[in-house]
Amino acid sequence: MKQTYFTAGPAELYPTVYQHLQTAMDEQIGSISHRSARFRSLYQFCVEQLRELLTIPESHGIFFTGSASEVWERIMLNCVEHESFHLINGSFSKKFCEYATGVHKYTHKQEKPFGEGFDYGEIVVPDYAELIAVTHNETSSGVQMRPVDIHKLKRSNAKKLIAVDIVSSAPFPDLDFSLIDTAFFSVQKAFGLPAGLGVWIANEKCLEKAELLKHGDQHIGAHNNLPTLWKNFKTYETPATPNVLLIYLLGKIAQDFNRIGVETIRRETEEKAKMLYKFIESHPQFSPFVKEDRHRSRTVVVASTQKPSSEIISLAKDAGMVVGSGYGQFKDSQIRIANFPATDAGQVGRLIDVLAKA
Repeated sequence: MKQTYFTAGPAELYPTVYQHLQTAMDEQIGSISHRSARFRSLYQFCVEQLRELLTIPESHGIFFTGSASEVWERIMLNCVEHESFHLINGSFSKKFCEYATGVHKYTHKQEKPFGEGFDYGEIVVPDYAELIAVTHNETSSGVQMRPVDIHKLKRSNAKKLIAVDIVSSAPFPDLDFSLIDTAFFSVQKAFGLPAGLGVWIANEKCLEKAELLKHGDQHIGAHNNLPTLWKNFKTYETPATPNVLLIYLLGKIAQDFNRIGVETIRRETEEKAKMLYKFIESHPQFSPFVKEDRHRSRTVVVASTQKPSSEIISLAKDAGMVVGSGYGQFKDSQIRIANFPATDAGQVGRLIDVLAKA
C-alpha cells in the first residue's frame, strides 16, 4: 500500500517531484559540471524563484550546504566573535546553542519549558551578545514564534545580527528579510524533497562580520565559510561540488509554489491547521500540546494522546498514513503531524477520519 507521509521530515514528496525528477534524468542533470554554464543557469534560476517566493532582497546571498544543521555551525563561526544569545524552548533550538558552545562561543540563554513559546515583551537580550538565535518553528515541540515578535526583536536590537531557523516552516512565515540578517532551511520538510540540501540566506552585514573576523585571525572555517561562498555566489558557482540534482529540483518546486502563490499556500496551511487543531481539541483521545494558540505551529501540529502513541501511529499506518511520534521523552505520549504543502485538505480530512476511530 502506498503511504501518505505526515511526518515532519523527511516528509511527503511534493506531487510534482516525480515529473521534475524524470525530466532531470532525461536531461542528465546529475552528471553536469558545477563549473559549467548550465549549472550556473540552474543555480541562478533557483535563486530567482526563492527570492520571489520568500521576498528575499538583493542584499542577501543564497547559498547551499549539506544540511541545515551545518548552517548552525557556519553562522557561529562566521557571524560571532565571542558571544551569542539563544531562545531555547525545544530540542532544535537547544542544539543550535550546543553548536555554538561546540565552536567555543560564549552562549547566553533564555529558556522556556518544552511546548511554550516566546513573546517579544519577555525577551531580555544581553548587551554583549553579537547575534540573536531564534527558532521560528520548533519541530520537536510544535511551537512557533510569531513573525511580528521576531521583527520587533530585531528593531529593538538593530546593531545585533539576528539568525532565524525556518527549517520546518519555510515558506509559511511571512518574514521581512530587510530585518532578518540570516535564515536557513532544509528541503526535506515543507518543500517536499528528499533530504540532502541545506539553504543558507545571509545578508551583507553577515559577510562584513565574517570578513572582519577573518582578517582578525579568527577561525571562520575552512569549508563553506561565508566569504568563499559569497565570492562564488557572485557568478552562481559553489566552492565545492554541491548536490546539483536537489538544487535543480528546489528551483522547480519553488517555481511551482510561485505559480500557486505564496499567499495561497499560507492560507491553505492555516486552513488545514485549523482542521487539525479543531479535531484535536474536540476528541477525547487527544489534546493540543501547545496551550497558547498564538504559539501553536501551523506546520507541525503536536497532539498529546491518552493511549500510547504507538497505537495511534499503527492505526494510521494500517489506513495508509504515516504520522510521527513525539520527540524525545514525549515519544510514547504524543504524535506529530506535518502540515506541509504536499498534503492537501482532502488528505488531512481523511487522516482526521482515521484518527477519530482511536
